[in-house]
Amino acid sequence: KTGEPFVPMINVVFLLLIFFLMTAQVAPPEPFALNPPKAAEGGDPTAETLLHLSPEGAFAYQDMKGEDAMRAAVAASEDRAIKLRVDGGMEASVLAARLKALAADGAASVELITAPR
Repeated sequence: KTGEPFVPMINVVFLLLIFFLMTAQVAPPEPFALNPPKAAEGGDPTAETLLHLSPEGAFAYQDMKGEDAMRAAVAASEDRAIKLRVDGGMEASVLAARLKALAADGAASVELITAPR
């Protein structure tokens, strides 16, 4: 008695594995540990221009930090909204000062990333 041939099934499994590996997107790690502010509606940031702001007021964008990160994010935004991810416990005065710096550097608009309640 001959068994079922498993080679076609193994081929399909490997093809699916290769497909999922090729189409997956690996997200880079966040530069700061942040706890975003809570809002009635929150969503995932899907824009390419995701700027992080530490509780101390330091910017991070991709692998850059500081004022260079802010300038690179503004340049990359190309008149689209910059998604800003901040810590929920950040002082409002620090956030206001950093938003002024973004506006002075030419940011068209800034959207604050929030988490659902």
